[in-house]
Amino acid sequence: MSGTSVLYDAPGASAKRRNILYTVVFLALIALAAWWVLATMAEKEQLASEKWSPFVTDSAVWTTYLLPGLGETLKAAALAIVIALPFGALLGIGRLSDHAWVRIPVGVVVEFFRSLPVLIMMVFASALYVQFSNVSSDLRPLYAVVTGLVLYNASVIAEIVRAGILTLPNGQTDAAKAIGMRKGQTMSYVLLPQAVTAMLPALVSQLVVVVKDTAIGGAVLGFSELLSQNRTITANYGANTIAALVVIALIYIVLNFALTSFAGWLERRLRRGKKSTGAVLGAEDLDLAKTPGASTGDLS
Repeated sequence: MSGTSVLYDAPGASAKRRNILYTVVFLALIALAAWWVLATMAEKEQLASEKWSPFVTDSAVWTTYLLPGLGETLKAAALAIVIALPFGALLGIGRLSDHAWVRIPVGVVVEFFRSLPVLIMMVFASALYVQFSNVSSDLRPLYAVVTGLVLYNASVIAEIVRAGILTLPNGQTDAAKAIGMRKGQTMSYVLLPQAVTAMLPALVSQLVVVVKDTAIGGAVLGFSELLSQNRTITANYGANTIAALVVIALIYIVLNFALTSFAGWLERRLRRGKKSTGAVLGAEDLDLAKTPGASTGDLS
């Protein structure tokens, strides 16, 4: 039994040899692909030191382009997240309403914005700001990017919230009704706190999407976010497009890794908190609970 699994049989000697062979072949193919990429870049003089040195020797590349672009990316992502999270939660709860006049319109709104590409919503929002508002041209790209991100991601978060609540056992709702809790109280104090932990991985994945989608505004609307700085760096420091894109990609990787790491830490903390909040009753409490007519206030 020690060598078996409930999911599959333990590999035998020949299967182990095949797995080792497949691993070696796969690593060799990866090494060949990496060698080909580097050789091609060297042939095109993309590995020359002058292509990469500005990112190491010239602090102006960071202070003038990369860090301000990163700041704009974080600003747009933070605004979109702060607005989309509560908005999406309300839409998700609305889709679970017992009242058809709430559930159906909310469902139409969610499905409509979830079906549209975020690029269309950004461009449409930018056109609306041009026609019907006094937003300055400097702030218009930021407003359009945030609007598109909020509309799209709030609708996706609504589905995450709805699915997270529906995964909870029906007994949770029945127990809340049995002690006289109203539907709003059941949602606020019973269902949502339990669903948050289950929803957290999907929510974090969507927040990472928010951070990355800010680049759409830079490509289309002229929003000066991180990725758009590639063009200005290339124009001012020569044909080092590959180097600039690699550095920007590494910044995105570090940023999203920090976000997912924080979310993982938060999820573990929430799980530990839920495990440690169980009330422990002493013998005198149990005796009092068995006494007919005992008040629940005496147990506090």
